Amino acid sequence: MTITTETGPPTGAARLGKLAMWAVLLLVLLADALDMIDATVTNIAAPTIVGDVGGGDGLIKWLGASYALAMGVLLVIGGRLGDRYGQRRLFLIGMSGFTLASAACGLAGGSGVMISARILQGAFGALLIPQGMAIITRHFTPDMRRTSFNLFGPLLGIATIGGPVLAGFVIDADFAGLSWRPIFLVNLLLGTVGVVLAARILPRDNADPAVTVDGAGAGILALAMFGTMFGLIEGSESDWSILSLAALALGVVFLLLFARRQRTAAAPLIEPSLFRNKGFTSGLLVGLMFFAVTNGLAFVLSLFIQQALGAGPGSAAVGMLPLTLGIIAGAGAGMALAKRLGRLLILAGMLVTLAGAGWLLALVVTSGTDVTLLALAPAGVLAGIGMGACFGTLFDITIGDIDPAEAGSASGTLTAVQQLATALGSATVTTVYLHGGAPGHAMTLALVTVMAVTVVCLPFLGLLPRTAPADSPTPGH
Repeated sequence: MTITTETGPPTGAARLGKLAMWAVLLLVLLADALDMIDATVTNIAAPTIVGDVGGGDGLIKWLGASYALAMGVLLVIGGRLGDRYGQRRLFLIGMSGFTLASAACGLAGGSGVMISARILQGAFGALLIPQGMAIITRHFTPDMRRTSFNLFGPLLGIATIGGPVLAGFVIDADFAGLSWRPIFLVNLLLGTVGVVLAARILPRDNADPAVTVDGAGAGILALAMFGTMFGLIEGSESDWSILSLAALALGVVFLLLFARRQRTAAAPLIEPSLFRNKGFTSGLLVGLMFFAVTNGLAFVLSLFIQQALGAGPGSAAVGMLPLTLGIIAGAGAGMALAKRLGRLLILAGMLVTLAGAGWLLALVVTSGTDVTLLALAPAGVLAGIGMGACFGTLFDITIGDIDPAEAGSASGTLTAVQQLATALGSATVTTVYLHGGAPGHAMTLALVTVMAVTVVCLPFLGLLPRTAPADSPTPGH
């Protein structure tokens, strides 16, 4: 999700012609689609990848978490780097690096190389994604910006579906005996096309050396999140050894240091005034918890379908479709109802999510590993509808009463939190599932965790702003 409150004509930038704007929009959509596909593709592919390169349960947890962690941390500074060095230059660097990192994923022969390549994918993606939105904001007319923002939600929803579904069918097809590798290697073609197009059609912009980037703050945040993730994953693997507990403790220490840095830095990554806004801080907390457990739910449901129900990757992709289609339906309904219902829509979405998760829980408790994909489908659709209603509108509501001058910092913060929540959810909910014993019991524990955290979110909803800003076109991302 990226938020812009600019409604007037572009300032300080040349306005593009109509055809050029459409070409740039298609390029930006390609970049965002690559990000969304690669963020979700391992939801289906993880067991097959681990079976090939090794790494065990640890690699299953880190495949998604490493990408989202790198993306979340560097998104905080990605936009500012674009302002300082030029959006066109950063877009080209990001797309080129993402393409090469994808090739490294596809050619990886061991778990260490795979995780390193996933981190690089996320890092270059964090440089790439903010630039497209900045280019649209600076160089598009108001009408074309609104058209662009309205296209993002449904098209990126299709990309979100396409990633896991494509992965499942590609793995089953086993092209040239390459198994899972083509799901990453295809980015060599798409990324190369993206780089060539970007070099030809992106408007040139002026770098601004006066823009400052708090690299120290970003480094402290990276250490805080890595310590937390490593502690959670290593602790579950080693029965909470001294190393894992020390990593968790260091994660907390660095998080406190990051908070202090934001109060003292000349150009903080996050405006300190945002944390004095109870609506914003409540939305930030709710978003962190809810996005974490719902992303975790999607991952463990895929694992359950493959490991417990014995479905192949292609069948698992089909089994995940009800949840994903529900998310898209919920997001579409949420866009239509958000202005009328405001924060009540978030409450309704979370209650529907609880109902869907409760239905899944009842099926697992009563049928265990004998449950069928057909039986899971209606519950998956219901849970997805609730999740989608929140995904599309929670952060819009969160910025409902912030100062317009804080909108840029708020947008970057919320987008980064969404990615960090994905990493946290991949680590924690997957840990609960993988160490929950027999598959039926493990899935029960995972669902109870999702429901418990969602219930914890509910009291904070009353602190959110009542509605979203009237003039904030927001593409879902």
